Amino acid sequence: MSTNLQLQSKNDNGITSFIMSLSTLPAPHAENSVTICVTDVLGDVYCVVCEDGKRVYEHIARAFLAGKHVCLSFKNGEEISSAFLAEVFLRLYTSFSEAKIENSLSLVDVEPEDAADIACVIHDVKDYLKDPQRFREAMIEVLGDDLE
Repeated sequence: MSTNLQLQSKNDNGITSFIMSLSTLPAPHAENSVTICVTDVLGDVYCVVCEDGKRVYEHIARAFLAGKHVCLSFKNGEEISSAFLAEVFLRLYTSFSEAKIENSLSLVDVEPEDAADIACVIHDVKDYLKDPQRFREAMIEVLGDDLE
């Protein structure tokens, strides 16, 4: 199953919402869904630090384990780094099946350029998880044996 992002315009100020796959998710029932606002979890509008990605992942994981659908909101997020996103999605795809993630996670309040970054990060995470040793070898080739 590939990650296809379906962009849907949310409002007039350029904010975009999207879901993780082309299949339409059923509208989550209030008792079976939770909205996690990234900036509320972090207490900051900057989503750049890997450690913060871990914190967001932990909130999503708890909700998934409780059987909830997660609506992850990036409302008021001003900077979203690839490192932050990679931490969130690497942990998700390491801990949960692709089907679980794509059927249980909706992303909203995402700027169009951030949506493109998210799609790239998800693609890279999936590639990495298919063959982590290949990525390690490439890093050693570029950075040398001092990688550790």
